[in-house]
Amino acid sequence: MTTDADHDSADDERGPLRRCIVTRERAAPETMLRFVVSPDRVVTPDLSARLPGRGIWLSARRDVLETARTRGAFSRAARGQVVVPPDLDGILQAGLVRRIMETVGLARRAGQVTYGFVKVREWIEGGRAGLIIQAGDGSPDERTRLLSGARDLPIAVVPTAAGLGAAFGRDHVVHAAMSRGELARRVHIDSERFAGLSGRAVPGSSDQSGELG
Repeated sequence: MTTDADHDSADDERGPLRRCIVTRERAAPETMLRFVVSPDRVVTPDLSARLPGRGIWLSARRDVLETARTRGAFSRAARGQVVVPPDLDGILQAGLVRRIMETVGLARRAGQVTYGFVKVREWIEGGRAGLIIQAGDGSPDERTRLLSGARDLPIAVVPTAAGLGAAFGRDHVVHAAMSRGELARRVHIDSERFAGLSGRAVPGSSDQSGELG
């Protein structure tokens, strides 16, 4: 008897959408989490979706990951026992933050990003900002004040000002802005995935990634 899982195994890397092994919902692959099983049967995150092997796909949500981890979904998808790292959630979150910072670094070298309250406000008022990046440990009042009159701009939130500052060679940065383009779109998508895993709400997190390209 052929099951839905068998069909998914045959088609999981084809077409424009991927199916989550837990929720059974289909979504664009770049918004999801891909895993592969290493030769020693360890579940390995593939955030860039480039590693060889048949992909195992999950919606980028904390509850979905926990269900997959604790209820054998990875083993069923891999058709055999696998080892799930106990710190898989932390590995994913750290990997997504690293990807965001690397992309911000690329944008910096391309002249597509600025930082600091005054500069970011200039970009917002001049219509140059396509994405706002804010440190989650920054002052909530200041973060709100920065966005005055710009509530429609998509926002990416990173955990710390120290982490964001490292992308600019500074001790800490709370506010940054990126111009529209592929790099901004990448940061926005990775921020959405990080928010889903960390449980942190992102202001203005409705699907605006298409407007960034």
